[in-house]
Amino acid sequence: MTDGNLDSDFDSDFDSDSDHAVQPDGGYGTAPAAALESETGRETGSGVWYRQLLVVAETEYRLAVRGRWAIALTAIFAAFALGLTTFSGSSVSPQGFERTVASLAVLAVYLVPLVALAVSYDAVVGREESGWLQTLFALPVDRAWLVVGTALGRAVVLASATIIGFGVAGGFLVREHGLGGADAYVIFLLASVGLGLAFLAVGVLVSTLAREKTHALGLSLLVWAWFVLVHDLLGLGLIAALDLSETAVSALLLANPTGVFRALVLGSLGASGDAGFASILAQSGLSTGVLAAALLAWIVLPVGIAALAIRRRRL
Repeated sequence: MTDGNLDSDFDSDFDSDSDHAVQPDGGYGTAPAAALESETGRETGSGVWYRQLLVVAETEYRLAVRGRWAIALTAIFAAFALGLTTFSGSSVSPQGFERTVASLAVLAVYLVPLVALAVSYDAVVGREESGWLQTLFALPVDRAWLVVGTALGRAVVLASATIIGFGVAGGFLVREHGLGGADAYVIFLLASVGLGLAFLAVGVLVSTLAREKTHALGLSLLVWAWFVLVHDLLGLGLIAALDLSETAVSALLLANPTGVFRALVLGSLGASGDAGFASILAQSGLSTGVLAAALLAWIVLPVGIAALAIRRRRL
């Protein structure tokens, strides 16, 4: 979608909001609903923010589809997952199914966060460098919904690619091993989507705070290295050096979305992991509901902080 088409979409949806106050940097704030109702004589509120959110999300989704990003992401996940399931050498049995899922979980811990950050690191700062963000800020749209809508549109693309890509490998596993371990694979698939959305949310936050696209890329790589590599090493060191309580170990786990993902998948397999921090995660004792809520928090909180931070961003 071109910038001109985007302008017309927003203008047609938000003509009724022309009384919004102009901000010092040329953007618009959102007038209180009561004030708009008194001036226009009709109800505003949820319909206004709902249209704002959907227009931005739809635009991001269409751009990703037209740019072949959706196809590329699906192909990446499918290629890695099929390669692992094809050459894993697991026996044809439910136990072989579970071992393959455990191997796929190890792959997902490295691959999914990296892909999610690659999708999201330029969500805001990239738009600013291309000049599109200035156009969006000039429209009568609340800045917070610009960020949330951008994250939502890209989240739909990433979630679809994850489900289809890993789902192809899941179909191959069902064909080879039967339905004996299908429930564990479904949990793995849903947890992979949650892991990807969590890192996408962190990437959107980094993109909102960074002033240049190269800075956002560097910070995203540091985020990936910290959560995927460094955090577990530090956790093992602390557990080995100190007699940490169960609460402290649980806090270490919940402070890392990859740890939450591992605990969810290993818990569904009823396995204690291979060694090291994986076995500690599996024995943490946290319920599936708590782990799912923690992963949801990792998705919602970074986007919420980014929505607040964008209000203070000056072009």
